[in-house]
Amino acid sequence: MEKIILFTLTMVLSAVLVQSKYYSRSVPYEPVQLKKTNLRFYVHDTVTGSNPTAVVIAHSNATSSSASPLFGRLIAIDDPLTEGPEITSKTIGNARGMYVFASKDDKELTLVLYVDLGFTSGKYKGSSLSVLSRNPILENPREMTVVGGRGIFRHASGFITVRTQSDDGEKGDAVLEYNVEVVHP
Repeated sequence: MEKIILFTLTMVLSAVLVQSKYYSRSVPYEPVQLKKTNLRFYVHDTVTGSNPTAVVIAHSNATSSSASPLFGRLIAIDDPLTEGPEITSKTIGNARGMYVFASKDDKELTLVLYVDLGFTSGKYKGSSLSVLSRNPILENPREMTVVGGRGIFRHASGFITVRTQSDDGEKGDAVLEYNVEVVHP
């Protein structure tokens, strides 16, 4: 019986190996013309109220009693993107991702931000920009890096100049102006 099982297993694996072939094809690269796109929109980061768009998903117990209780705190976000600074402005997408408080010194409050800026209406509907960058939130303005994208923004690279439009330091709610410059095919 063991010989039959071993023989059957050997035949099945042999058939799988014969059918599985690695495929590779290299072709010469033909550069494409790059376009530069500039965008301006507003991000509403809300940590208070009955419908927050940013919530704590993890924090370090080691820093809870230190000089900087924010250090190590990880926040998940689903912030609306709007055409204007008012929350009632037309929504054009959302910022989904996370940020971590990455500085031990509260005087330098720095985040490391990973976010997908997804557009849900207009010319860029279905496209998004990927941001992975240091975000020194006390600097105004500050700059963040665009590392990629999808849809129209596939292979995008560029930067975002961020200005804090309003900030409720007590609560943590903020409205941020994003001025984006990206190059893409």
